[in-house]
Amino acid sequence: MGSLRSLSSSCRALLVGRRILARVTSVPYRLYQPGDQATKDAVEDVIAQKGVQKNFVLKTPKGTHDVHPKQMAIRERILSTVVDCFKRHGAETIDTPVFELKETLTGKYGEDSKLIYDLKDQGGELLSLRYDLTVPFARFLAMNKITNIKRYHIGKVYRRDKPARGRYREFYQCDFDIAGHYDPMIPDAECLKIVHEILTELQLGNFCIKVNDRRLLIGILTVCGVPETKFRTVCTSIDKLDKIPWDSVRRELIEDKELKAETVEQIGKYIRLNGGLPLLEHLWADSKLSQNNLAMEGLRDLKLLNKYSEIFGVTDKIVYDLGLARGLDYYTGVIYEAVLLRNPGGPPVQQNGHSEEFGSVAGGGRYDGLVGMFDPKDRAVPCVGLSIGIERIFTLLENKYKNSKEKVQTTETQVLVASAQKYFLEEKMKLIAALWNSGIKAEMFYKENSKFLSQLNYCEERGIPLVAIIGEQELQAGVVKLRNVATREEMDISRENVIEEIRKLTRRQ
Repeated sequence: MGSLRSLSSSCRALLVGRRILARVTSVPYRLYQPGDQATKDAVEDVIAQKGVQKNFVLKTPKGTHDVHPKQMAIRERILSTVVDCFKRHGAETIDTPVFELKETLTGKYGEDSKLIYDLKDQGGELLSLRYDLTVPFARFLAMNKITNIKRYHIGKVYRRDKPARGRYREFYQCDFDIAGHYDPMIPDAECLKIVHEILTELQLGNFCIKVNDRRLLIGILTVCGVPETKFRTVCTSIDKLDKIPWDSVRRELIEDKELKAETVEQIGKYIRLNGGLPLLEHLWADSKLSQNNLAMEGLRDLKLLNKYSEIFGVTDKIVYDLGLARGLDYYTGVIYEAVLLRNPGGPPVQQNGHSEEFGSVAGGGRYDGLVGMFDPKDRAVPCVGLSIGIERIFTLLENKYKNSKEKVQTTETQVLVASAQKYFLEEKMKLIAALWNSGIKAEMFYKENSKFLSQLNYCEERGIPLVAIIGEQELQAGVVKLRNVATREEMDISRENVIEEIRKLTRRQ
């Protein structure tokens, strides 16, 4: 039977109906004849009863996507790099439900709370899909009375955001967090080191890690005359500086947030500053900021963070950016965000911050008060962490592979068991069973007689490095012929040594 696409719309609807009818009535699909009026009537009845649309369009929901084998292979490489780094730093892993009580998530994300997916009441509990992995982690700590842990967590999160390139409504987050009472800025510096390691190992090109402190930002807003009741909403506007120019942010602060023009001008003088240690020294000597204890507390920690980051060898990528706000409400101290840069050899941040190519690929910060929100006795557990933006990194690397000649291997198969002759299926099955039992990753064709050229082409397409060939001559000699797919070199190996030889050859590749 030809594909459904080649048929008329009426035939397609009828065939779909026949399949539905067969599923519902348990009568084999082939017994329903397209020209049978009784069948046609029955199909129409089933379509009407089941609410099936004849012109139904198969697609994924907006903001989601299927991931094909080659894409999954790239994603697994990324995840392997990320997890290896997390484990190298001593993290253990946990898991939490994909949905939480709605009240668990409410009030933790500021204006982004409108992006939370609420679920229909299914028996008395109001539930929502998790927006990130941080709030569930804080709930996990409070519920289990854990005060000290270094953990990583990889899982899907959901946001009713506007889909864009590299931005979805369902996506993976890879989080690393350190919870517990420690000396200042040591865990924070390790988080920056981890971001630096991962982005370097993934070879994404030039990047920078923008760093700020919420206490410093709040201190700046205070000395500029912003009322405390407007801190949250003003920070949300400031956080847009990496996406829109300062003039647009300025207009929003005056017209929408109703700040005085002179107040906004004062804010602009600070939040457009970025640089290295000299910037921190300049701010430390600022006559206005020096009068604000919260700002000085943040600056003191940033200077200490810079010292530790220099020891860890990551200050070459760090830029202190006073316009970084991180819109989430739960941040209390140091915040950071890693971005990829357009100009590989250029400065980390250009004027007004428009040097980014794919936006943020990692971010995080300190949130010392979040766990206490869930604890009946308000016991705080200081936390600092980071999240790697897998989807944007995946988009970049997928394009990189498309533009290169490197083939993406979608399986880990080491050898294909093949035969150039007919009637050797059972011998191939005996050999492949021995390979599987020895831990060798092997495949074979599911046909009695397969064309030898087709088997070789399969190996080239899939990136399988070796072919184990068995035939009449090999059986009589008690050997297996191993063929290197890339070089086309062949060698006869005794049956008792073939497993060790395959291991040896695949270790070299």
